[in-house]
Order: sequence, then C-alpha cells, then structure tokens
Amino acid sequence: MANVFGILTAIVLALSAFVAFKNKATYETNIENTKTQKKNLADSELRLTKAQKIVTDLPVEIAGVDAEVEKLGTAEATQKKANDDLTTKVSEKTKKIGENKEKLDDIRAKTEKSGNINELAAKLRATSAELETLAASIDSATGRVANMTAQNAATDAQISAAKAKFENFASGQSLPELNTRIRSIYPNWGFVTLAAGNNAGVVTNSTLNVVRNGETIARLLVTAVESTSASASIVPDSLASDATLMVGDRVVPGTKATAKPGN
Repeated sequence: MANVFGILTAIVLALSAFVAFKNKATYETNIENTKTQKKNLADSELRLTKAQKIVTDLPVEIAGVDAEVEKLGTAEATQKKANDDLTTKVSEKTKKIGENKEKLDDIRAKTEKSGNINELAAKLRATSAELETLAASIDSATGRVANMTAQNAATDAQISAAKAKFENFASGQSLPELNTRIRSIYPNWGFVTLAAGNNAGVVTNSTLNVVRNGETIARLLVTAVESTSASASIVPDSLASDATLMVGDRVVPGTKATAKPGN
C-alpha cells in the first residue's frame, strides 16, 4: 500500500512539474508578445509625432506654394507686357516697310522718264538693303514672340500644377493618380502600412479605398505619411463582411469622409 501511495505521489509531482513548465513557457511567450506590442505602440507613437510635425509644417509649405504661385503670376504679367511691346514694334516695322514701298513706287514713277539709270539703280539697291534689314528684324522679332509664347505656356502649366497640389493638400485628399499596395497589416491594432508615401501623392487624413477584383472591400484613413511609406487606420465597419485584408491588396484614393450628424 505504501508503494502504491508513493507511486501516486510521484505521478502527481511529475504532473505538477509539467504544468509548471508549460505555465512558465506560456508566461515567457506572453512577455515576448507584450514587448512586441509595446514596440509597435512606440513605433506608432513615433509615426504619430512625425505626422503631427507634418501637419504643423503644412501651413509653411502652403505659404511657400502661395508665394511661388504669386511669383509665377508676376513673371507671367511681365512676360505678357514684353510680348505686347514686341508686337507693337513688329506692327510699326511692318507699317514702315509699307511706307518705304510707297516711296519706292513714287521714286520709280518720278524717274521712269528721267533716263538716269545709274542713280535709280543706286536708290533701288539702298531701298532693297533696307527692306532686307527690316525683314530680318521682323523674323528675329517673330522668333522671340514664339519663344515668349512657349515660355508663357510652360509658366501656365507650372502654375496649374502648383495650384492642383495646393488644392489637394488643403482639401486633405490624396492625388487622383495614386495607386499603391498594402505592405503590412496589424489587425490587433486596426491599421495597415502602405508601400507609398507623400512622394507618390499620399496625404495625411485622406480617405483611401482598398480594391480587389474591381470592388471596394474596405476604406482606410491615412494617419501618418513619410516619403516612401504611410500608415492608415482601417475605417470601422467599412470592411466587407466576407472579406479579409491581405498584403498586396491595391489601394487607390477614395472620397473624403464626412462627419455623421450628431458627431
């Protein structure tokens, strides 16, 4: 009987040791998971700090864009005035050519019966040289007008691009041509990271759509943006009931979210 009791005691002690070992392993695993989550939280807080700095710096960037737009507008006005002045000069030269032609015709009429061929030829050569000089001047002016017109077109394109970029930043919408992918997913924290940043047109606080097979399966709200990456929260209740986000899902700009009544 004592042997049986000893055996049972040994079995109980062995089971207790096994359970304690398993509990220790589970405890160590939980500690590692907690460390990982704390690190992820610290990384998220760092990205949040960077995002807040971007939001703080945005007015300065907007002011810079406004100054650039104003500078381009001033340059355009100056160029337009120069073009108008040049057009006036071309018109004056053309008028002078017409007047010289009339003088030449008058000289021809007066000397037609004079018989002084040498004098007439000299006048004709002088008038022809003057006409050639005027024609060259007009060609040069025409070339300058064409160059100035091209410069005006380039200036207009720069102004339009700057205005479009400013409007996107001001309205909190990512650029329409944005087309990126989900880089990683953190379901426990409710956010994902993207494989593109502000270099590709991702804007903080903009709404993005996750598209699969031509259909939107979820919406994202951009919370932090860096040059080549960004992080975004999964908009609550936006994930389709039969869908699960996957790395590589395509992400495109969505409609800017509006606050619900009463919020």
